[in-house]
Amino acid sequence: MSRLSEVLDQMTTVLNSLKSVMDAEQQQLSAGSLNSSALQRITEEKSSLLATLDYLEQQRRSEQKTHRDAPPDMAQRWQTIAQKTLHLRDLNMHNGWLLEGQMARNQQALAVLKPMQEPALYGANGQTAANMHRGGKKIAI
Repeated sequence: MSRLSEVLDQMTTVLNSLKSVMDAEQQQLSAGSLNSSALQRITEEKSSLLATLDYLEQQRRSEQKTHRDAPPDMAQRWQTIAQKTLHLRDLNMHNGWLLEGQMARNQQALAVLKPMQEPALYGANGQTAANMHRGGKKIAI
């Protein structure tokens, strides 16, 4: 087996692993509540697999330059890799939409909670909020 065959097989393995990770990511993003530590682990694993895939792509290009006349089975392997890559691109776009939805819900929740967290500095009568809550008269010394 040539080095190019090995690289293509490794790329296929990494793409399969990436599919599993992205399925787990989709499951996390589709859940009612997010498990942030699980999502963080998934993101780190996804980044690692993408870095590995980038390295393998560089290896493939280098090997392809030296072996211009690749056997016909290489074309089939490359076609499989291309199809997997397109599927993963679509899955990544879908996960991005799910993430945007989660972010929008978080922003809405923060918008509801924010007024309760930050009291107004001055009331309608021009007094500070602290003076308004005392209910007593202002005494100057």
